[in-house]
Amino acid sequence: MRERRATTIPGVNREVTLPLIVDDRGTLQVAAVDVSKLLRTVGARWLHLVEAGEDGLDEDTVAALTIELAKLADRIDVACIAHSSGGAP
Repeated sequence: MRERRATTIPGVNREVTLPLIVDDRGTLQVAAVDVSKLLRTVGARWLHLVEAGEDGLDEDTVAALTIELAKLADRIDVACIAHSSGGAP
């Protein structure tokens, strides 16, 4: 059985709630590597759109958001490495 839960992740000046899908044992159903890859892919896509001259996108804002997505992906990766090596995140 799947259940939707939410977790809060510190954001730039606020918190963002992300829905998580867990099974009836509480096991997360999305691999962290997939989440960090998605975050980096979204940022890269935004940068590509800015470089292509997409209307309505502010270059500085997109750059700042892309950096924050990459930082979040890095934190996920570091926590996973720490967890897999027996260290605390």
